[in-house]
Amino acid sequence: MSRVEDHLSSGQVSRVIYGAIIGLALVVSFEHAPPRPAVMVGTILGTSIAVALAEIYSDIVGTEVRTRRRVDRGRRREIATDVGAVAFGIGFPAVFFLLSAAGAMEVETAFELAKWSGLGLIGFYGFCAARLSGMGVWAALAQAVAVAAIGGFLIALKALIH
Repeated sequence: MSRVEDHLSSGQVSRVIYGAIIGLALVVSFEHAPPRPAVMVGTILGTSIAVALAEIYSDIVGTEVRTRRRVDRGRRREIATDVGAVAFGIGFPAVFFLLSAAGAMEVETAFELAKWSGLGLIGFYGFCAARLSGMGVWAALAQAVAVAAIGGFLIALKALIH
């Protein structure tokens, strides 16, 4: 199995999607009053770290409450892997703002790339999930569009409010 297939058959897919939706919401919330690119990098990465720490804490406490015992090293490693996937999903848009801070693109371009790549990632995972579950190409495309509509809702809501 390739690394992509390994990843797609892991529990990390749902965690990356969850993180990507948080990252997309963050990007969209700053788009109409954009701060400096370096501030966006710090905001995105800070949010990624804060959510990761909250996830670690809540997963460990939840597991200990449910099992009535301490979380062992193997389970902590699983939690860390899942949390890393969430942090990646949230933090990915920071790449575009780093490039903008370095002068490689305008901040408006960074916002557009961050926004649409997040939407694309969510749709891509929806498509892959459908295909791996046995759906045909057209049904998989329909599912990709449906799940991408979550991100599209965020973008449309922000456009309507602003």
